[in-house]
Amino acid sequence: MKISRIRVFQVDLPMKEGSYSWSTQSFSAFDSTVVLIDTDEGLTGVGESCPLGPSYLAAYAEGVRTGVSILAPDLIGEDPTQLDRINLKMDQLLKGHPYVKSAIDMACWDLLGKATGMPVYQLLGGKLQERVKLFKVVARADPGLMAEHFVEYRELGFNHFQIKVGESPDSDIERFRRIIEVMEPTDVVDADANTGWKQHEALRVVNAASQMLKERQLSCFIEQPCLSYEECLAVRQHTDLPFILDECMDGLSILLRGYQDNAMDLINLKINRMGGLTRARQVRDLCINLGIVMTIEDSWGGEIATAAIAHLAQSTPGAFHFQSSAFHEYASVAIAEGGPIVADGYMTAPTQPGLGVTPLIDMLGAPVFEIA
Repeated sequence: MKISRIRVFQVDLPMKEGSYSWSTQSFSAFDSTVVLIDTDEGLTGVGESCPLGPSYLAAYAEGVRTGVSILAPDLIGEDPTQLDRINLKMDQLLKGHPYVKSAIDMACWDLLGKATGMPVYQLLGGKLQERVKLFKVVARADPGLMAEHFVEYRELGFNHFQIKVGESPDSDIERFRRIIEVMEPTDVVDADANTGWKQHEALRVVNAASQMLKERQLSCFIEQPCLSYEECLAVRQHTDLPFILDECMDGLSILLRGYQDNAMDLINLKINRMGGLTRARQVRDLCINLGIVMTIEDSWGGEIATAAIAHLAQSTPGAFHFQSSAFHEYASVAIAEGGPIVADGYMTAPTQPGLGVTPLIDMLGAPVFEIA
């Protein structure tokens, strides 16, 4: 099998609730890139990469498409099922920029599944969970409104929540207060600052939240309070609340450092930050060996990226999987058929070969470019 053509599409993913806000950022829609890889055997693989705007991390939507335009010409004629060879070639052609490579790698896994007649979760180790636990994001908003949404989402069947904080100490302490007032003992809550606090601000907020939680005999995870690993480690060393590292977890070396420093209880494993499913699987497997539990997700995306999340999560032992996200449920448009099934706070991956999703070409429109 050889790659005969690579097509690249741009699509906007508007938010059902009007906007999605975290830390100090807010967007009404996200710019996603879909990559279709055609082969000489008539099979087509699909991948997706959707950074969260241009100022959140060192990744941006236009960069995905520009990066793919650099990589694509030299991938024509390659066998897409030779995943390590594809990744080695991409690294030789473009240093860094894993979020660019993720959509290509994802499409190659889709092709490998279609060529072998197996769903991707089977290729990633087998179905080790029948369904995967989801969390519901409570986007940053007025504290009272966040508490209302928290209760509303629980009534929809969720008991894992990610509340968005990281704006300012005073407003975030009030967010904690209002959420803690409506929490129940069975709720699992992750307060995600998305790097938004300075170290001294994080210490102030986390200490205040810890006191309020103790008064009600509740607990809450603290996720990536500050930008740097070192700042997060300092906060970790001054709180007894369970700790998650996300944005600074971008590869094997920092994972090993965090393990040695006891810097976290869990990590957030995002597919496009690692460069695709190939590298994400490596990190996943090392976490299992080290005994580190994971949230498994991606930066954002529609049905295609969410399918990749579901396959990676379902092939992960339940004891090491904390939660995942179904991003296609947040968007007001669909970009593919056959996305993961969501019900009662859980998600199930498609069972068809590959990722199991079929892109809606009418929704994607004409390619931004194609290379053959």
